[in-house]
Amino acid sequence: MTRPTRPARHTAIATTLFTALALVSGVRAGMADTFAYVGNADSNTISVFKIAGNGEMTPVQTAAFTGIEKPGASTPLAITPDHRVLIAGVRSQPFVAVSFAIDPKTGQLSHIGNGPLADSMANIATDRGGKVLFSASYGGNKVALNPLAANGVVAEPKQVIPTGLNAHAFLPSPDNRFVFATNLGSDQVLRFAFDANAGTLTQNDPPAVKTPEKSGPRHFVFHPNGKFVYLIHELNGDVAAYSYEAKNGAWSEIQRTTALPEGFSGKPWAADIHITPDGRFLYASERTTNTLTAYKVDLSSGKLTTIGSVPTEKQPRGFNIDPTGHYLAAVGELSDGMTVYAIDQSSGALSKLKSYATGKKPNWVEFLTLP
Repeated sequence: MTRPTRPARHTAIATTLFTALALVSGVRAGMADTFAYVGNADSNTISVFKIAGNGEMTPVQTAAFTGIEKPGASTPLAITPDHRVLIAGVRSQPFVAVSFAIDPKTGQLSHIGNGPLADSMANIATDRGGKVLFSASYGGNKVALNPLAANGVVAEPKQVIPTGLNAHAFLPSPDNRFVFATNLGSDQVLRFAFDANAGTLTQNDPPAVKTPEKSGPRHFVFHPNGKFVYLIHELNGDVAAYSYEAKNGAWSEIQRTTALPEGFSGKPWAADIHITPDGRFLYASERTTNTLTAYKVDLSSGKLTTIGSVPTEKQPRGFNIDPTGHYLAAVGELSDGMTVYAIDQSSGALSKLKSYATGKKPNWVEFLTLP
């Protein structure tokens, strides 16, 4: 049999490799689709987008809140750990949590049912096991715990706990043993012990982490390694880094920097904070300047180095990072839009890709990858 010439052999090998890579890419594409869910307070809707591997967003659905007529102040969202249910908190009367089933193939939402919240809740989150819903009331100065039914619908509040002024975020620790609540008006972060088996909260000792007077602690995020936590302050624009002791839930401040762009001289109004899944980069939003500030995270010390700021949507109350850590999506309450940025994987710098229309007053973004 005559052997193929060298160019012919090389061509055949290249064709085989190309075909194999194409098949692998096709399998990967079919295995994991990622969706962005945007809460629109004045529309009482959730905008659903599918994000491609290059960061391009495609609108796939606008899901309406069933039984809700009056617009709310904001629309906090939470996705259950099993990725089956998305829950939206409605801050207008009646105060309810609206549960949607997530289609595992299309990412689209279908209404399951509504459950009662204890007040107008600025923030909602499930525990790590998906058994209860935590919520925090800014105007009601309280936090609450609601059991979740098997289908993801919220049951009556099991615990309602008074706090200091303006409870804002209420999130569990990575190991689900503690839950922390920011009190924006009292400059403190409350600490509760959480019994996941009983589904109950108890005040921890010491009960609070104090922050500087009139700083306004608002949102926070744990580092993926569980050793650090980062807290953004609404009233002075600070971003504080803390070491985190998992054994007793203690926070110890190690650094304080700012979310304000260089040269800023106005009144701060900082909003949201998120970290990339690999823990290398952190981002914060500021509403007075309509900017996003990026930071590089030292993985050993947890300390931050400011990368720089970029302009974004008008009044960026909410943003989030996709599960690959390659893209960031920010929404503007006063622009009714969302802008997607590419995250430089070496420097962490943001570069604008494209903007999209959303519903009215968007203020929350959640990403989800479905197999």
